[in-house]
Amino acid sequence: MNIKSLLLGSAAALVAVSGARAADAVVIAEPEPMEYVRICDTYGVGFYYIPGTETCLKVSGYMRYGIGVGDTNGLTDVIDKKDFAEGDFDGFDDIDTNDTYFKRARFQLRVDSRAETELGTLRTYAAINFNYDTNVNGLSPFGLELGSIFPLTTSDDAVAIEHAYLELGGFRVGKTDSLFSTFTGYSSGVANDGIVPYGPFGTHQMAYTWNGGNGFTAAVALETGAGGSVVVFEDGPGDPVIVGDAYAIDSYVPHVVGGVGYTAGWGGVSVVAAYDWVWEEGAIKGRVDFNVNDAISLFAMAGWGGKDDDLGLNYYAQWGGDWAAWVGGAWQFNEKTTLNFEVGYDDAENFSTVVGLDYYLVNNLLIKPEIIYTDNFDDDDADNWGGFLRLQANFGG
Repeated sequence: MNIKSLLLGSAAALVAVSGARAADAVVIAEPEPMEYVRICDTYGVGFYYIPGTETCLKVSGYMRYGIGVGDTNGLTDVIDKKDFAEGDFDGFDDIDTNDTYFKRARFQLRVDSRAETELGTLRTYAAINFNYDTNVNGLSPFGLELGSIFPLTTSDDAVAIEHAYLELGGFRVGKTDSLFSTFTGYSSGVANDGIVPYGPFGTHQMAYTWNGGNGFTAAVALETGAGGSVVVFEDGPGDPVIVGDAYAIDSYVPHVVGGVGYTAGWGGVSVVAAYDWVWEEGAIKGRVDFNVNDAISLFAMAGWGGKDDDLGLNYYAQWGGDWAAWVGGAWQFNEKTTLNFEVGYDDAENFSTVVGLDYYLVNNLLIKPEIIYTDNFDDDDADNWGGFLRLQANFGG
């Protein structure tokens, strides 16, 4: 074989190999399509579509820290623990007592889902509170719980469901605040409502709300009431009676609530009535709101409710005596600062007033200081002062 033949053979081999490689073309895989989170602006800020669905979801909440001091917001007359540990159990009157802070750290998680159906908007909503509180426990040297007789401070964790319900086409079923309190609106922007309550809160509820689209609304609800013990004095202060789970229904007959209201640019008016089937007593409450201008709003509210003849109980009329009245309002100085105030008074001569500020130090960070004064005009020694400070960071809109 000569050199010429060798070169021709090598060239032919190279051409053959190149042709084989050209036949096996490299195939690059297509990237998987990415499904981005889509914003859902139908229901307001913070909603997005759950991937692969037409359901909109919003996750939000807050981190809150509250500090209370004084007779109305602090922990008063708690036993000095050193004296308690070293004291003579035959003479508790000699043990020193102190006043100290009330404190609460709370994280609230809110989950809100909404989807359109042929019957209207289907909504689910939950607000869960995770609390760490400083409280007072009553103890005796024998390990018995004796309420506030021997009060000692303690700190405890707790988880509570504030709201958990579903809505469809105006119907609502679940746990939430009583329609008697919400239909006329929460009393004001203050954190503490003093000693004159305007209605109950958490309860099982089945409700329907009609919105006329022209400012008129109407609602009706069936409610089960709530547990908790109530201390009443049947024959005077020396004869206390503890009624356990005083307001939770004890038959298949629920409490009934209904209300009508009208809202316009100048403000609004609303009336709500309820019947407590445990104590067989009714209550009614009305409210008028005035928008003085863009910065100032005022309200006036009054309630009346009959009380059980023996123990004076009514789930919806929890104020003292047969009637109560409240006035209050808000004055927004600027985008960051709002002054809130509320005054309450009832038939049992209980009086309370609260003044506070909402100040946003930065976006979503609220600083809320308040001063509270309470009194009973029938008791010379019933006047009390208190202070409260709340720090709250919101997230999720």
